Amino acid sequence: MNDVTARFVDERQRRRLVRRFGDHVVDWLAGLPSVVEKLAAQWRLTVEGPAPHGRTSVVLYVRRADDTEGVLKLSPDGGLAVAEAGLLRMWGGSRRVPDVWALDAGHGAILMERVEGDTVAAGGVVPPMETIGGLIARLHGVEVSPAQRAELRPVTARVQFLFDRWSRERSEGPAAEIVPAALMHRGSARARDLANGEVDVVPLHGDLHPGNVIDGGPRGLVVLDPQACLGDGAVDAVDWVLWKATDLTEVERRVGVLSQAMAVDGDRLLEWARAFAPCMAVARANRGQVGSPEFDLLLNLCRVPA
Repeated sequence: MNDVTARFVDERQRRRLVRRFGDHVVDWLAGLPSVVEKLAAQWRLTVEGPAPHGRTSVVLYVRRADDTEGVLKLSPDGGLAVAEAGLLRMWGGSRRVPDVWALDAGHGAILMERVEGDTVAAGGVVPPMETIGGLIARLHGVEVSPAQRAELRPVTARVQFLFDRWSRERSEGPAAEIVPAALMHRGSARARDLANGEVDVVPLHGDLHPGNVIDGGPRGLVVLDPQACLGDGAVDAVDWVLWKATDLTEVERRVGVLSQAMAVDGDRLLEWARAFAPCMAVARANRGQVGSPEFDLLLNLCRVPA
């Protein structure tokens, strides 16, 4: 990685991108400075420096000619950028997502509004489930045209991707000795059954965890980084059912509040949580977070027979 690229991407992010997309990302990163220079000229931007990155992109803080603060997001996969921009624009009327100002599909680049604030994950405080349920319901309630729906991949594809990813993470990390493979297989089968249903089918965020929600202060909660798909609306609430929960009573309470706020079936939401519990257990095990009430709860949830 050359010195110019290193201004935008640290070694940790480089490893993330290579793991996600493969070794060809190294060439993409080498050409990134010239792409950023071209887009800055095209959109009249001043590049201020790197912003927190996701698993699929490089994100830079920028300022437009009129002095408004923005974010330039670049992905090695132009299709991901197009899908994300489309979903953010579709949800724009909700005011629960950043405004998209420009898209360059050829360079996998999105220019969007900068929303100030920390993510919910960084804050570390579990918001009221009524607030989260209302946020998700507002996104799912946006009117979507048939053409827009046709552009969204089915949630079955997202489920397959996630279980492939976490099965690989399990086999390559400490979780291999802690989370039985049988629990991953059971969770995958559960999730596939749920994903193949035709109940409450809506445009989904697909990755709505606390690290992808910003507390924007007066702006309210703002959602980032959608992995656009179409399917059962209950799946978007799974992370909120389980995040920092330490016992089944708390899980069931959250399911009750969320399912009512979102107008989805509570039993189905709990089944989605059981399905993804082994993936979350793998994540904790690989970070050395075992032996806690949160970890034990995840294992107990995914051990319950279907």
